[in-house]
Amino acid sequence: MSSRIGRHFLHIPGPSPVPERVMRAMNMPVIDHRGPDFKKLGEEVLEGCKAVFQTDGPVVIYPSSGTGAWEATIANTLNAGDKVLMFETGQFATLWRQMAARWGVEVEFVSTDWRRGADPAIVEAKLSEDRSKAIRAVMVVHNETSTGVTSRIAEIRKAIDRAGHPALFLVDSISGLGSADLRHDEWGIDVTVSCSQKGLMLPPGLGFTAVSEKALAASRSNTLPRSYWDWAEMLKPNANGFFPYTPATTLLYGLREAIAMLREEGLPQVFARHQRLAAATRAAAQGWGLEVLCQEPTEYSPVLTALMMPDGTGADVFRKVVLDRFDMSLGAGLGKLTDKVFRIGHLGETNDLTLMGALSGVEMGLHAAHIPHQRGGVLAAMTSLRSALDD
Repeated sequence: MSSRIGRHFLHIPGPSPVPERVMRAMNMPVIDHRGPDFKKLGEEVLEGCKAVFQTDGPVVIYPSSGTGAWEATIANTLNAGDKVLMFETGQFATLWRQMAARWGVEVEFVSTDWRRGADPAIVEAKLSEDRSKAIRAVMVVHNETSTGVTSRIAEIRKAIDRAGHPALFLVDSISGLGSADLRHDEWGIDVTVSCSQKGLMLPPGLGFTAVSEKALAASRSNTLPRSYWDWAEMLKPNANGFFPYTPATTLLYGLREAIAMLREEGLPQVFARHQRLAAATRAAAQGWGLEVLCQEPTEYSPVLTALMMPDGTGADVFRKVVLDRFDMSLGAGLGKLTDKVFRIGHLGETNDLTLMGALSGVEMGLHAAHIPHQRGGVLAAMTSLRSALDD
């Protein structure tokens, strides 16, 4: 086994690299989660999360994955037999649909080719046709991690309003939060689902649901069984900085530091940085002659870019060459896209130089794996970044 020198380049679309500041913040002794020191920590992170979600309402933090936060959203807002509208924007939208179906929810699933986000016009049409108001919720993935496609959440909210429909608006921003602009209150979202290991730059282990008053009202009247996921049971002790069961204490220390980092940079600057890095990655793809999976420019993800492999070549062999030769991890194709695309993550603690290192590894990997491509992608990315700095 050959030794590897230097740090591993992690450029999957999550988990994202954990900053040293966050790792140091988590290097704390375990404290009494019923004591005054924890109360201060709990109050700080519960309040700080509101700024990241851009909400004045409560944010519930679970010791869980994002999948747990998905389930909490369904269990608190829907009933068996309820009808919901969802869009097949990729693998994670498909998995959320499967979870809803297991709970007995009736899902109207709008099919797509995984190259576009949820269409606001279809949302408006479907809700306008729903004269009996049977559709209980519209459930949309904000940033589809499997495809590099974002859905236009603000436009979908306007479509719901134009239809005059009372449906709840439930949004998965698991890979979007902290990297792509997401305004829970301003965009009229009822539940925003997220987790710790993407834009929040933490290890896996925390799930989040930001909750509107309308969603809380739904949770008080719905009948799906729940205990661990019950918002009411969480919100009572949260009011004083505590949790109803043992929380992930060291991760909360890291969360406090990650929130501080996002605030120091400023959310508008965080979002602009991600857009700049995404544009440079797409410039590199054009330079290599590789096709970006996302077909709609207004839906390009600032979090990751999925690139299609040339005909007759496999993404998995290419990713293995990159890992073996250059110690860099790239995202695999998932579901329908298995072995057809590779995904470049440019989220979290990523800057111009780390991105240029990753894109250099991709270009060298294309050559080493004998993948048909043009040279010059790295230069095109560098030109894109230079132009952005000059603006």
